[in-house]
Amino acid sequence: MDFDYRDMKLGKHGLPTWDAMVVVLMNLMADGKEYSGKQIKKMAADAIGLPEELRNTTYDSSNMDNMIENRAGWGLSESYTAGIFDRPKRGVYVITDLGKKLLKGNDTIDVTFIHNLPKYQEHKNELKERNKRSNIDVNDKDSESFEDISENISETVTGYNNQVATELLRRIQAADPRFFENLVVKLLVAMGYRGPNGTARVTQSTNDGGIDGVINQDALGTNTIYIQAKRYNSDNVVQRPMIDTFFGSLSRIHADRGVFITTSSFSKNAIETAKGFSIVLIDGIQLTELMLQYHVGIQVKDSFELFEIDEDFFEN
Repeated sequence: MDFDYRDMKLGKHGLPTWDAMVVVLMNLMADGKEYSGKQIKKMAADAIGLPEELRNTTYDSSNMDNMIENRAGWGLSESYTAGIFDRPKRGVYVITDLGKKLLKGNDTIDVTFIHNLPKYQEHKNELKERNKRSNIDVNDKDSESFEDISENISETVTGYNNQVATELLRRIQAADPRFFENLVVKLLVAMGYRGPNGTARVTQSTNDGGIDGVINQDALGTNTIYIQAKRYNSDNVVQRPMIDTFFGSLSRIHADRGVFITTSSFSKNAIETAKGFSIVLIDGIQLTELMLQYHVGIQVKDSFELFEIDEDFFEN
């Protein structure tokens, strides 16, 4: 049976939902053979005619799982809970008699149907008891899978952190330029550029020769990074002449590594010029993203653990 993702129920990012992937999994396993979880997830993801860009879509940088294989995995897991598939041994799946029967029938196999199967209802009753013992009241939403919950949590946290980053940038733009120079040196040190035996310093505010900070990556200073930091308002875009000037400063000291950091942004010509000079550019948005990533100028408000089954544990 041929599948075209465009004819399937689509969710976020233009990809089939986990329940849409269940029928694909059932058809691929209709021969009654055993398949490893990794194998069948990849087969299902490859079987629906996704263009390369969608096939290779992953979550955000903190979670590089392949999105469509992940959805196939949720379909496999939820259908296993419902009795459509069985696990005869660790990490291996096979279609059940119920699965074969459903495949031959005319039922619409979607999230509501799967969650109303007897075995899944048993699972829901156990889950209700666990939630009761934990003193939590969870709305029973058949349309919201664990994958949906995970994505929603990720999007909520990212949205909140983006607000923090926006406020962080405003604080930096309102601070003293000297504060900003110290900040960018601290950030690059936090990112590991100083090395275990290197040094980092902000240059003197007078006669700095266009260099605001210097990081020696080793004790002898054989690998050195030179920094220029410009604390500008968002509407003050860094233009090409400033990149030319910074390159001139680097050339005078025979330097081959430069990082230009601003709280605003760079013009197209500035970006192209920096590429030719091997100068790394960091604008205000990237600056604050890096500050959050490396915990510079911020602190963790809360920390939560969201668990999932370790499939490798059950497959080895």
